[in-house]
Amino acid sequence: MKKIIIILSYLIIFFNSNLLCEEKDQSLKVGLLAPLTGEYKELGDSLLYSLQLALAEIDDEKVFVIPRDAGFDNKEKLNSAIKDINSLGAKVIIGPISNNDFSEAKKYSDITFISPSNINPEFQNNVISIGISLESQIKALVKFLKKQKRKKTIIMYPENEYAKIIEKKLSKLKLNNFQKFKYKPDPQTLTGEIEVLTNYSQRKKNLEIRKKMFEDKEDTQSIKQLEKLEQLYTLGEVNFDSVIIIDFGDSLKSVLTSLVYTDVNQDKVLFTTVNQWFDESIFYENTIRNLYYPSVNYKEFKKYNSNYFKKFGKYPNEITILAYDALGLIYYAWKNSGKINSVNDFLFKNKIKGKIGVFSFNDKTVEQELEIYKIDKNKFIKF
Repeated sequence: MKKIIIILSYLIIFFNSNLLCEEKDQSLKVGLLAPLTGEYKELGDSLLYSLQLALAEIDDEKVFVIPRDAGFDNKEKLNSAIKDINSLGAKVIIGPISNNDFSEAKKYSDITFISPSNINPEFQNNVISIGISLESQIKALVKFLKKQKRKKTIIMYPENEYAKIIEKKLSKLKLNNFQKFKYKPDPQTLTGEIEVLTNYSQRKKNLEIRKKMFEDKEDTQSIKQLEKLEQLYTLGEVNFDSVIIIDFGDSLKSVLTSLVYTDVNQDKVLFTTVNQWFDESIFYENTIRNLYYPSVNYKEFKKYNSNYFKKFGKYPNEITILAYDALGLIYYAWKNSGKINSVNDFLFKNKIKGKIGVFSFNDKTVEQELEIYKIDKNKFIKF
């Protein structure tokens, strides 16, 4: 039988700090660790607003959120916030935001933490990360490329502080038939490395040699052939039919530009990437005709952004949709068992559908079923 997909239904309640201490054990108290002061205050406020939207959909008077300022990369503030939340009876907390704070969270074994981090999809003691993991994204792309009958894929990633983490994850996924290519992020060095990868120099030489064969000939066929060659930049194919670029922002754009510069035929080679949140700045990369990537549900993402804007007059930080889903997930677990004692209460047999899409919890690992989107003519199109 197919697994049942359960839709998290969220429905209105507003924050009421005075009631938090008065509620009995029948209530669901959920803590929020967020940077409500300092440099990242805007992110903290966005997380708080996101939970207000989720509460408005849950519409259960027994559900309360206890927000506390945990700062950012501040262990003293973080621990103080956790203790304060716990003293008010909350046994489940949304946060920490950063994977770097997990070591502190693990000290509180009687509390379950639901983090928007995407570094590790596996349950880590009492911490569950529901961020869009690289593992889920790569699995979605591998499935997509298989359907497209691509057999020579190169996985490209930068040589930076995340390189070892990426390599470890790729090793676990056992992508034995995929070639890996690590590049230096510096644009000047990058272009040279891509030239080597694409055999650019030899392909340019191939073109010059071919053109010379027709330059001194005056017959009609030779003239036409030469005219066709004059329209080319290189001659010959690259030795791959698809790429997965594990990068984002300006660094991703540099890689894409270098691939186009080295005359990689976009009609024959599929360009795919990860870590995209429908960033419209990619539209201005006019040289890129098609780019594919796995992501959260675009329709729900737009709907969430629109509701947030109508309520608060500004747009949310991207990761706040994860906090929104986290509260719905916690509410479902609470309704399912009547209480939340540990991470084991989140080992659902059924798949869960939230704003970000469908996800499941198998063998204490969070897996997202992501959709493939295509950037084409300044639009995000579900493939």
